[in-house]
Amino acid sequence: MDKEHVKGAADKAKGAIKDTAGKDTGDKELQAEGKMDKAKGSAHKAAGDVKDAVRKGTGTSNFLQKVARKGGLLFASVSHNTKSK
Repeated sequence: MDKEHVKGAADKAKGAIKDTAGKDTGDKELQAEGKMDKAKGSAHKAAGDVKDAVRKGTGTSNFLQKVARKGGLLFASVSHNTKSK
């Protein structure tokens, strides 16, 4: 687990606490902060996953396509040239 994964887990936990506290107290601003922190945590986790895929050097383009689908992003195409010179 690298720094990005740790940051992601911390932000997601912090966000979940704020989100729940905001719901329980009716504080919409706190709830919105919690949702933003959870999204930030997911972004850190995705960044860590990309770093892991690059370090391993396998399946990077497939991994990025999967992340794009799960994140609701649309990439027209992701090309990965594996030819050796």
